Amino acid sequence: MTTNDTPEQQPETPAETPAANNMQARIDALEKEVAEHKDAYLRATADYKNLKRRYDAERIELISRAGAALLLKLIPVVDDIERAVASVTPDVEGTLWYKGFRLIPQKFQSLLDSEGVTLVASVGQPFDPNLHEAIAYEPCAAEVDGQVVAELQRGYLLRDKILRPAMVKVGQKA
Repeated sequence: MTTNDTPEQQPETPAETPAANNMQARIDALEKEVAEHKDAYLRATADYKNLKRRYDAERIELISRAGAALLLKLIPVVDDIERAVASVTPDVEGTLWYKGFRLIPQKFQSLLDSEGVTLVASVGQPFDPNLHEAIAYEPCAAEVDGQVVAELQRGYLLRDKILRPAMVKVGQKA
């Protein structure tokens, strides 16, 4: 090495040639493109998972609503059968066919129980507009004010949602 030769004046190494610089730029561009495609793939995968989760939830909700609609149509039948049972005379009550008939409301109740349908507690409970529909008010003592004093039609819950509110008489302080 001569005194005039400095490290900066040495010949170019192969990594510093214009062709190598072009290759490095090309590699950097391709790496950037791969990263963009990877981000797009991850976003598309996340969107698909969210869509599938939302679709499944909507499907379950639709099935639940269809089941609730059918149960809501069955409840008046149960009411009618209960009214028929309540109005049976003593001479009919002892017949064999009536004993068979008594199985029908039991089967309906079993069906409702299996689907998660429960009765709304009413008489003696505080009036709750989410569970009860006040049809009438009845004068009462102060300690019963605002409580349900009579149930005119049963109310039903489907799991934790109201299927049909109970029609009730509410005590009102005179």
